[in-house]
Formats: sequence, structure tokens, C-alpha cells
Amino acid sequence: MSTLRFLAFLLFGAAAVALATQPVSVQAQLVASLAVIFLLAALWKFARGPESRQLFIALALFVVLRYVYWRITSTLPPLSDPVGLTCGSILLAAELYCVTMLFLTLIVNAEPLTREPPPQIEDEALPVVDVLVPSYDEDAAILATTLAAAKSMDYPADRLNVFLLDDGGTDQKCAHLDPQIAERACARRAALQELCAALGCYYLTRERNEHAKAGNLNAALAHVSGDIVVVLDADHAPFRSFLRETIGYFFEDDRLFLVQTPHVFLNPDPIEQNLRTFRRMPSENEMFYGITQRGLDKWNAAFFCGSAALLRRAALDETDGFSGVSVTEDCETALELHARGWTSVYVDKPLVAGLQPESFASFIGQRVRWCQGMLQIFLLRNPLLKRGLEPLQRLGYLSSMAFWLFPFPRLVFMLAPLAFILFDVKIFVSNIEEAIAYTATYVVVNAMLQNYLFGKVRWPWVSELYEYCQGVFLAKAIVSVVLRPRSPSFAVTTKGSAQTQDRLSEFAWPFFALYGLLALGAAVAVYRCIAEPGVRQLMFFVGLWNAFNLVTAGVALGAVAERRRRETHPRLAVERRGALALGEQHIRVAIEEVSAGGCRLRAATEADAQALAVAKVAEGRLFIDSCVDAARRPSLSARIVSIAPDGRRWAAFAFSQPQDYLALADLMYGDATALERFQAARRKHKGIIAGTVQFLWWGAIEPLRALAYLRPRAGDPTLREPPPFADLSTLFGRRQPRLRPPAQARTPAQEKASLAIERKRSAADENV
Repeated sequence: MSTLRFLAFLLFGAAAVALATQPVSVQAQLVASLAVIFLLAALWKFARGPESRQLFIALALFVVLRYVYWRITSTLPPLSDPVGLTCGSILLAAELYCVTMLFLTLIVNAEPLTREPPPQIEDEALPVVDVLVPSYDEDAAILATTLAAAKSMDYPADRLNVFLLDDGGTDQKCAHLDPQIAERACARRAALQELCAALGCYYLTRERNEHAKAGNLNAALAHVSGDIVVVLDADHAPFRSFLRETIGYFFEDDRLFLVQTPHVFLNPDPIEQNLRTFRRMPSENEMFYGITQRGLDKWNAAFFCGSAALLRRAALDETDGFSGVSVTEDCETALELHARGWTSVYVDKPLVAGLQPESFASFIGQRVRWCQGMLQIFLLRNPLLKRGLEPLQRLGYLSSMAFWLFPFPRLVFMLAPLAFILFDVKIFVSNIEEAIAYTATYVVVNAMLQNYLFGKVRWPWVSELYEYCQGVFLAKAIVSVVLRPRSPSFAVTTKGSAQTQDRLSEFAWPFFALYGLLALGAAVAVYRCIAEPGVRQLMFFVGLWNAFNLVTAGVALGAVAERRRRETHPRLAVERRGALALGEQHIRVAIEEVSAGGCRLRAATEADAQALAVAKVAEGRLFIDSCVDAARRPSLSARIVSIAPDGRRWAAFAFSQPQDYLALADLMYGDATALERFQAARRKHKGIIAGTVQFLWWGAIEPLRALAYLRPRAGDPTLREPPPFADLSTLFGRRQPRLRPPAQARTPAQEKASLAIERKRSAADENV
């Protein structure tokens, strides 16, 4: 059915192209475009439903096609101007790339799928689930939180196994020639083994650090035997209902290999932090997880994103585990299994909370890996040539991979107007009337289309900002992977660092240089508008283009002017109840906000408020009304450290034993509706006018803040990194011996799986 619809789409698309390429006068084009803009506004205001959505897209595409036809046939410089023709062709190629990506995006997101909840399965029929948490050098507190949350999931205990896959304590590292590295690895291994034992989890490591995350996961598959594998990044803590909300889909489809859930982050990325948008603007990834993955799901093309996902073990066995040719093993594995006829499901419900990179340098490092990995897959596992994929699956994967070529057109758009302003190179041939009738209306319609489809998950012009911030550095990474597709190596993204004061990112200097260049272009454009009447109209139009680029570059300066992070631990608003024991007093409290470091609470009643106000003791225990077991009341050591004017208190936690993290998991990750409220609070539609005003405001003030950060500051401007793991033996208030650890404890299932593997190896040796 999807193939027939795709063919019908192509047929009607061809008819639309034929209509859009009819020659008309400039005046007629302007009238037609303005009429379309009016109709789009009317549809946006008064019409609802899928039919109006399709009509909106069709009308917008008419203007887009008219613009593309005009650009190709009427605006390139003549052959007699080779410099202008070359520059104009580069600009046209960049625009055609964007139009191609627009069409792919519209195909993928034609009908984003909203799935019904899965069937609820009786406990006796549930499969065995192995939760794999790969780790390399993460802080022990982060690992303890994730493992405790995984162990606290609502699932039969005898069918749930949680494994920490430690690549920071491998035999290779413990035997390293550098004694400090070896000692650190041994201490890490011993500490994490004790942590896992205390939390009821299993510790796994391997001999050598080979094939990065994919190799770590594949090494673990040899020791586990569950029917379903859950993959969680080390900083991705699942909520209690994670498995109940997802496991049922595997009972509806025997060929289902993947159930993917969105990645939601409790801390801002560097751009959100530096522009102060985290609590009010959707995160950059919400367009992908809120719209695009649902669109891909419609065509059975939603893919594995490396974490917060369930995979069928039988499917992984068919491909000998996770694919590791590229540095993005997740998408590569999904591509292989889709090509073999397996299916996938995307559940658009936040059930896992993670952490984002906190410095701009770490953010860029993460995006370089994603970019290179997706392009590796395109070059080495091209979805257009992959056997077994449906046409729309091919386009879905193509869209996700081709997206990462954006640095080149983005940089072309940023620098192109300077060719005319500074060097009088005519990169396109047009008069002011044509520019208004075609270009200006195209820009307006494109902005309306983007805001109509993605307004709740992406503010106006934020895509341009993120692409520019990344494009400055990703362009080199793209060239590298194109020249040597197998050369990129996996780099772990730093998480959990804390910035102690305002500073400029070490990656800031290219942005200052580009801002200065664009500012020079703006000054020259103004001068030429005044001094050269013959080019005044065209210079005004190109000057506006350069002015927008200058605003974008100004906002980017704010993005790399890194603000001090005041919160050591990310916070989540919750609605929980408990009792605070201070001395002999037990005061009922409402817990309103919680983090790994403490919680904000208020008295539940007036009487409790009075008791709290006169309490002479600031330190006690916080007993939590449990989500896991109403009969027991987990508790945490808590100390009142601050009192707000409205009487609310902030209580800091003290962790004296690993089991305290189980109480934290109950409190923070017991109710997934808290994460839904957190996400919904930021998904508010931002109109084009309001979004443009906000963007202009940033463009005006953020360069001033970045320039202020140039002044020398007292103190150390570097990040405060987590302490080395060898010192984390004091995490729970005591030191552990720095000895080589004993052999790893194994479950009966592990022993059985290992025995089967040894038998296979013996049989293979005999055959040889």
C-alpha cells in the first residue's frame, strides 16, 4: 500500500511541476505568490485536520517550485562571466540541496504516526529482559543513578537483569604499561563491582577495548540470554514504567526488532544554557523525536538511536550483533535489520531522562561523531542501493543521512552576499521586482511552512543557528570522512562536567572572525548604497541578506560565550509526598523538585508548616511515599540548606551507601508523568513574528556579552571535571582497597550462554 501511495505522490508531483514551470510575468508571479500566502494564513487560522495539512503543503510547494524554476532558468550569470557563473552555480547548488531536503522532509513527515498504547501482558507471559548499560569513563554517581533506576523498573524481578558493561576497566587497561592508567582502571573495576553487587546488578568487562560501543555491546551479548535487550547510555535513567509502556509491542508483531523511545534531557545543551532558553524553548532534538521519528515510523523506517530502546535478541543474532563498520552503530544496525524484513516501532512518550554535553567543545565533538557516522553509513551501506528496503524506507534513511551535509550550504549562504558586496561579483542575475516576486515570497512561504509543521518543537530561525554553529567545524569532518570513509574513530562524549565561571569557549575564535567579516560587509553595503546609486536597489536587497547573516553570527557569539552553570545536578519538577524527620518531629511534606543532589519541599499543611518553622534541627531523613512498594518507605539523609521567602526548603541529600540510589530512583524516576509535564511545558508554539523579534534581540545583545567575556578574569576559567575514578572510592564515605578485582560474578543464564559458546567453538575447532 505504501508503494502505491508513493507512486501516486510521484504522479501528482510531476503534474505540479508541469504547472509550476509555466512562463508568467513578474507581476502575475507576485500576485499568485501573495494569493498563496493569504490562503496559507487562512488555512492556518481556520482549518484543521489532515486534509487541510496536505493542502497547506501543496500550496507552499507551488511557490517553492516556481522559485526553483526561476532560479535555474533565469538567474545564473552568463558564460562571459566565469567568476560570477562559478560562484552563482555554487549558490544554486546549495539552494537545490535545501529544496531536495525539504521534499525529503515532507515525504517523511507526510503523516506522522501516533501509536496506540501496547497491550498489557500478564507477568507470567513476560519475556526475560537484559538491560545493557555500556560505560567508559562516566562518574560513579551517574552510573549509580542509572543502574538504580534500571533495577527499579516495574517488571518481575526474576525476569529483569541489569548489566554494567565497563570499558574503563578492561584487562587491557588494567595491564597498561603506564602504571597510573593501570591503577586507575583497577580501582574503577573494583569500585564498580562493589557498586553493582550492592544494587543487585551484574558487572561485565572484556579483554580489550575493540570496536568501541558496538564491540562492548557485542561482547556482552555472549554473556546474556534474555529474549529482549534494552540499551541505555550510562547517563540515561529509565522511569519506572519504561518496560510496561513498551514491551507489549513485541507481542503484536513477531518480526518486530526495535521499540525506540525519545531521548529527553534534564540539563541544557551549551546553546540553550548560554542563551537561557532551556525552560521555555524546545530542545534542538525535539524536532527529530517529536515529529521526524513519528514520520519515519509511518513507513517502518524509525531507527535505533543508541539508547532508550528495546531490541529483540533473535534479530540481533541474525546480524551477529550490533553493526560496527561506522561510529554510529545504532542507525547502521537498524538499516541492516530493516533490509532483512524486520520491523520497528517508535513510541512518542518520554520514558528515559538523560544528560547532554555541557561545554560547546563537547557538543561539537558529539555532533562530529554523529555526522561522520551517518556519512560513513551512506558511503559504505548506501540505503539507495541496499537490497531489501522499501522505497520509502530508502528515502527515510537517505533523508537522515543527507541532512548531515548541511554545513556546506549553510556556510555558502553565510558568505555568498559578501561576494557581491566586497568584490562586485554578481552571483545571480535579477532586478528588484523579480527578487520581491520570487525570492522574498519564497522566503516567507518557506518560513510559514516550517513554522506550520514544526512550530511546537522548533522556534523560528533556531535551525539556522544550530546549523551555523556546527557547520563551522563539521565541514572539515565531512571532507575527512569522504576521503577516508573508514578512518573516523568513536569518541566518548564528556558528560557531567561543571563550569565554574563565565568564559569563552576554546572554539569561539572562528565565530569572532566570521562576525567581523560580516560586520565589514554590512558597513561596505551601507557605503555602496549611499555612494553608488546604480547598484542601490540590488545592494539594498543583498545587504538585507548579509544583515540576517550578521544577526545569526551575533547569536552564535552568544552560543559560544559560555555561562557559569549554577546547578551541579539537573532538576526535575515532581509531585510527590513524604515525611521529613527532624529530631523527634515527623513533618509531612510535598516534594516539588528533585535532583541527584537534593530536593525542594514545602509543608503539606499549616500545622506542618508551623512545625517546620520552629524545628531546631536542620538534618534528618526524608521518608518517601514509594511508587515501588507502598508497604515500605525508602528514605534519604537530608539536610535543610536554604529557606525561600515563601517557606519552601531545599534539602541536600547525603549518600552513605549504594542502596540510597534506589531511594533516589524511586523519588526522581518513579513517575513518568513528571517528564511528560517537563516536555509539554516547553512545547509552546512560537509564531514567526515573535520568533523573529526574539532572534533579532539575541543578535543585538549577545555579541556584547561575548565581547565582555574577552576581558581577563580572575580565577580558573576551565571546567571542573569529575574527580578521577581512583578517588571515587570515597563516594559513599569510605575508602576501598586498590586491588585487582576478583573474577566476575555470573548469573545462571550467563553460565549457560558461555557454556553454549564454548561448545560451538569446540565444534568449530574439530571441523577445522
